[in-house]
Amino acid sequence: MKKILIVVSEWGFWGEELVGPLDVFEAQGYATTFLTPTGRRPHALPPSMDPAFIDPPLGKSVTDAAMAEKVRRIDSSDDTRLDRPRTLAGWFPERPYWSGLDAGGQASDERPVLRQWEAYYAARARAQAEAVAEFDAVLLVGGSGPMMDMVNNYRVHDLLLGFLDADKPIAAECYGVACLAQARDYGIRKSIISGKHVTGHAVEYDYRDNTGVLDPRTGALLTRADGEWVNLGPPFYTLEYILRDAVGPEGQFHGNVGHVTSVIVDYPFVTGRSTPDSTLTGEKLVAVLEHGLRRFGW
Repeated sequence: MKKILIVVSEWGFWGEELVGPLDVFEAQGYATTFLTPTGRRPHALPPSMDPAFIDPPLGKSVTDAAMAEKVRRIDSSDDTRLDRPRTLAGWFPERPYWSGLDAGGQASDERPVLRQWEAYYAARARAQAEAVAEFDAVLLVGGSGPMMDMVNNYRVHDLLLGFLDADKPIAAECYGVACLAQARDYGIRKSIISGKHVTGHAVEYDYRDNTGVLDPRTGALLTRADGEWVNLGPPFYTLEYILRDAVGPEGQFHGNVGHVTSVIVDYPFVTGRSTPDSTLTGEKLVAVLEHGLRRFGW
């Protein structure tokens, strides 16, 4: 039985981008394990459970009634699959500051800074070895939440580097693809997708406003003291631009604007543009694992 590690944001995931691939994995008989940055239970973003929600850039609903019901079910307290995710912070070590201070500005360790870095690399290697020994592939689920706690999370990057070094598949959807742009070996500082072909949100599909996230403490929409929900405006970055920069002149970003789906396989990476690509992303990851697929969509 193959095992898939699924990384999910605590600040809100887009329902179909979890459920679509998950349905494919379960139909294939794969085992799945959920992982969140600090071990909190993840929750689906409300619009991803609402068939009446119109995606502004696309001008249509991207969630049908059947999918909305599946998302509501996995998000509910009656479904326990998301209740006890593994914690990334409890598994992978924190990268030290070169000053030797912790995040609060206090001395983090009595050891010299170089000893702290040596300990970090040793602990990271152990965690990476455990991850690739246990799992056959990793999937990064999208939505607005990953911008908060996954994209610039060094522990996420270190997890991905472990799979890359082990030559095991790495799949990502929507804003989860931004993690691939940011992930890089600390000594080389070049994106792991440099020279690769990837897809992701094209400029034409980006929101102009109304980006919301969930409060990871409660799973409810993040709100201000006055009860108004926190509108973060447009996404924090233009995904197409950072992906184009990350792949460099030897790679290629494929927006496939106007095509209903966009999934690119450039081994070991499987990237899905957005919600309609969720199931296909799962199917292509299965094709990679079962049939040795190395290239698709370009």
